[in-house]
Amino acid sequence: MSRKNEKHHIIKDVEAGSIAEQIELSSGDELLRINGKQIVDVFDYHYLTQEEHFILLVRKPSGEEWEIEIEKAYNEDLGIHFIESLMDSYHSCRNKCIFCFIDQMPPGMRETLYFKDDDARLSFLQGNYITLTNMSDEDVERICFYKLSPINISVHTMNRELRCKMLNNRFAGEALDKIQKFYHAGITMNSQIVLCRGINDGAELDYSIEELAKWMPFMESVSVVPAGMTKYRQNLYPLKPFTKEEMAAVIHQIHTWQEKFLARFGVRFVHASDEWFLGAEIPIPKADYYEGYQQIENGVGMVRSMMDEVEETLEQLSGDNKKRELSLATGMLAASVMNELIAKIKEKFPEITVYVYAVINRFFGETITVAGLITGTDLMEQLKGQPLGEYLILPSVMIRPQEQDFLDGFTVNDVQTTLQTKIRIVQSDGASFVRAVIGES
Repeated sequence: MSRKNEKHHIIKDVEAGSIAEQIELSSGDELLRINGKQIVDVFDYHYLTQEEHFILLVRKPSGEEWEIEIEKAYNEDLGIHFIESLMDSYHSCRNKCIFCFIDQMPPGMRETLYFKDDDARLSFLQGNYITLTNMSDEDVERICFYKLSPINISVHTMNRELRCKMLNNRFAGEALDKIQKFYHAGITMNSQIVLCRGINDGAELDYSIEELAKWMPFMESVSVVPAGMTKYRQNLYPLKPFTKEEMAAVIHQIHTWQEKFLARFGVRFVHASDEWFLGAEIPIPKADYYEGYQQIENGVGMVRSMMDEVEETLEQLSGDNKKRELSLATGMLAASVMNELIAKIKEKFPEITVYVYAVINRFFGETITVAGLITGTDLMEQLKGQPLGEYLILPSVMIRPQEQDFLDGFTVNDVQTTLQTKIRIVQSDGASFVRAVIGES
């Protein structure tokens, strides 16, 4: 598990009252070894520090080295935060996928928006999806050794030749063999298929679903999401968006598979993301359809979860007749859902007036309809002069939390100043949404 070049793991800070504080570790200290072993990354660190007894070797900024014996409860955290959260550099993606959203970004945006990650550690820690093409045999062995679960995999197709074409990587087909290794090691997995019209849909989708099901139960779920296409696709593979009727056909195809899996295994296994239902104008299924929302962060069941949370929150409120006037901005895709939720809220708070604005994405192109890709530019241009009320509600997916800025670099303050109204950023859960609409903190 060691590497030739020893890495430098510098402590950023330690938590108050933690073990790290008690043993007098502080910002700038460098972790050298644990039980005499070099630390490659955060997984080595967590694996070695979960035990009740071990020895840390730490170098202070003065150059003095401390050997510290630790005794603690099993799995008790030391309370150390490192400058590099992975304790290693991020692994970038070397593929050139025909549907890659990053390749469709306009020039001149912040540098981090152009970084393609394909790091298995982020899959475990943050739920990111990986293609497996950028993993070494050592990476696979470490995942199996540490039993890192779940691993989220961007499969896209089980047709090996087609996968090489879609990922523009001649090794993309054989990379699927790593799934078999995870399966034998008992690693829990989820997979996703980014569906491209006329490429990996139809019979190819049937084949992929059937093949992925062979890795059940360790392959726990498959999500099918439509490829996103901006207006910046010059010199890229020609993709076309699905029509409303084609979206309905994809849902029917997935439902057919779900019925087979329910009869045989008792689970649906494969799910369509919310975009298919909204685009096809088919009602969002009930909560039990999503079987615990295994891929909610991938847009599978997020709408249903929020709808149910709104109803549950409203059941706990008595309502009132206080007059309020406010506004809400969202993407074209979710506008009908937002109007439906506002109507539910108005049943208990009838004197609330909410202006719901479906913002057209002119920055990336009108084929982009999700709220998370709306920019400050489009908000300011389309809402200027519109009635906004006491404040404008925006979903948190539109901005970076720390910097409070949109994808185009404009900040929340910029938009507030231009629109001459307060902005209230709301998390994507139903309770937060209801509280924001009725004016509670």
